[in-house]
Amino acid sequence: MPIKKTAALLLFVILSLGCSQKQEVLVIPQIIPKPNNQIITIDKFVLDNSTGISFPEELKISAKFLKTFIKEGSKIELKNSNEIEFILDSSLESEEGYVLDIKPNSIQIKASSDQGAFYAVQTLRQLLPSEFENGTYTADEVIIPCIEINDGPQYSYRGMHLDVGRHMYSVDFIKKYIDALAMLKMNTFHWHLTEDQGWRIEIKKYPKLQEIAAFRDETLVGHYSDQPHQLDGKRYGGYYTQEQIKDIVAYAKERFVTIIPEIEMPGHSQAAIAAYPELGCTSTGSANREQVEVATKWGVFEHIYCTKEETFKFLEDVLDEVLELFPSEYIHIGGDEAPKTNWKTCADCQSRMSSEGLKDEHELQNYFITRIEKYLNSKGRQIIGWDEILEGGLAPNATVMSWRGMNGAIEAAKQGHNVVMTPTSHCYFDYYQSENENEPTAIGGYLPLEKVYSFNPIPEELTQDESKYVLGAQGNVWTEYMPTEDQVEYMVFPRLLAMSEVVWTNQENKNYPNFVERVEQFNKRLDALDVNYANHLYEVDGQLQNENNQLSYKLSTLTEGKIIRYTSDGSEPNFNSKIYDSKIPISESSTIKAAVFKDKEQLGTVFSQDINLHKAVGAKITIDKQPHKAYSGSGLEGLINGVSGSNSRYGDKEWLGFWGEDISIEIKFEEPVDISTISTRFHNGQGQWIYAPKSVAATYYYLDQAPTVIKQIEPKGLLTEVSLNLGIDEEIKDVTKIIMWIKNYGTIPEGKQGAGNKAWTFIDEIIIN
Repeated sequence: MPIKKTAALLLFVILSLGCSQKQEVLVIPQIIPKPNNQIITIDKFVLDNSTGISFPEELKISAKFLKTFIKEGSKIELKNSNEIEFILDSSLESEEGYVLDIKPNSIQIKASSDQGAFYAVQTLRQLLPSEFENGTYTADEVIIPCIEINDGPQYSYRGMHLDVGRHMYSVDFIKKYIDALAMLKMNTFHWHLTEDQGWRIEIKKYPKLQEIAAFRDETLVGHYSDQPHQLDGKRYGGYYTQEQIKDIVAYAKERFVTIIPEIEMPGHSQAAIAAYPELGCTSTGSANREQVEVATKWGVFEHIYCTKEETFKFLEDVLDEVLELFPSEYIHIGGDEAPKTNWKTCADCQSRMSSEGLKDEHELQNYFITRIEKYLNSKGRQIIGWDEILEGGLAPNATVMSWRGMNGAIEAAKQGHNVVMTPTSHCYFDYYQSENENEPTAIGGYLPLEKVYSFNPIPEELTQDESKYVLGAQGNVWTEYMPTEDQVEYMVFPRLLAMSEVVWTNQENKNYPNFVERVEQFNKRLDALDVNYANHLYEVDGQLQNENNQLSYKLSTLTEGKIIRYTSDGSEPNFNSKIYDSKIPISESSTIKAAVFKDKEQLGTVFSQDINLHKAVGAKITIDKQPHKAYSGSGLEGLINGVSGSNSRYGDKEWLGFWGEDISIEIKFEEPVDISTISTRFHNGQGQWIYAPKSVAATYYYLDQAPTVIKQIEPKGLLTEVSLNLGIDEEIKDVTKIIMWIKNYGTIPEGKQGAGNKAWTFIDEIIIN
């Protein structure tokens, strides 16, 4: 049922008593995630020191949370009466659903469980002034708008992940992170505790995990793409004691957040092998195994757990201690990015394959995962793993976390396995969130707020019955380039707000412009909570348009009621610059700069776009393969629209991505043109399985003559500027069309990141002059 609103009653008159004089303020409830059913009325409830609260024992956690929140946030302390009444209502089907009914003389919270009541409290919390978040509300009363909300989640799994292996964060920060999840009705914290670069959980039976695996000698400086690599020479690391973990688990439980620990296996285990070399396959058969160090750089490493009995004994012992600390149904066992290089030459692993009748190392991985699953099942737990656990056959009861696109989820759901959606295209919060070149260093990629918000966790390929296996979705935070807690927050917020609405709010109730309005208001709450969020609401977006062979440039910004001022000569915009009110005509190459203003104040950063009117702009382009739907940019025309993509954000709207495919691109000119160069570029971000193509060739046609091959080259380098120079002294006259042939890198070989998977090809603007 869609949200109900009475048009005449959208605005509320709220009396703010924080000042010496009463002021009327118009307020619309700005709740995130958006409730699925709400009816707003014009009345109001007065919360003051005469207000009381009552609750049954079954709902005491949520009731006490509200009582404490109000007491610590203001001068108001709730008494023991029933103006605010918590009611246990077993007729509500969803344990996480609730009814919040605010009338002039009462507030009723109905739920069938304490968890549902807790979510009602989080909604009520957002109807209170943001000053309650930091205890700075000083008035004697607060006016709450009357509203009736009947709400419940769309998905049962609503998660956020945090990698503490690459960089580690304080216990206080982990609790702050959990607080944010709880406020937004997220119910799962996926805690990534072990990595090549550091082991972060105390295991008492294996002290070297704390002494050796928890620390690395130094850390990569700058981006992995920067060559040559620089290291800081500083020892880095630490771990969470079991007492600290127990404290965090109990803290999360009080907020109805389940913590799923991740103990990576068989890959991403170099730190553990550094502490206990006998767990690996290095120098197989020799008593003097190669000494492995805790990784100091990012990437995928070949040192993975061996499949001998000694390793399984270690892992079972580790898991025994993990199970004592974490009561969650699921234990995440990783399973991703496990190169089989060492297994192929390891006598123990080859013997295991022979004794178990396994045909290849992928089936050996399945044996590894299935064996761990059986052990955890025997302890009453279930495994969840990244979609690589599908390789060689899926363990019987496993749940799949699909990160390499949607295919893993589709395959698992069709086999009757539960899945959690977390594809890189929509859920990786380590990607850039803005095209602003001043953004802090990130791993690469481009995932703006709107793309997160647009995510639908149900793949189109699933039937209605199959879609029932999709439990929900999760945002992932990999921290190679997040050394500080402030930077984690910057990368997470506000994208977490969008993800909370993806997994809570019904698809038909979502509306991005309305969401942006709510985010603008919610930022005040984040300010009060001292959360370091990224604010890109006031940035300018631009798009070159071609209508009837007339080029123009369109500017826009997310928030309403703001003015865009711009220049077209490359100068910096200011308050005296032109006001943007219609598309800007483009007749020559130029540089557009623009910024958002409110009154005389510039709100956002300066947007800048170079427009290169080369000879292919406006031509007709066709490609024999469609770009991947997650990386389709601004369409095929984006390859010849005069606008080049960002140097690092390969997923922005100017890049097109193709997965494992050779492609042929035809550019046909309306009138014959004279040309001398063709150029384009390909991304080569190997950490994201993006490799420059094996070869690029071009041919041209002129005046209906036979095609002529211009050149074939093999790109090299990280971000390769591929220039196809004709190699002749004069221009080629009267060219009617050009065809480019791009050969995909192919299956990624062992020893490279993404080994065994198809490589991506990402291509930018094709420039013809």
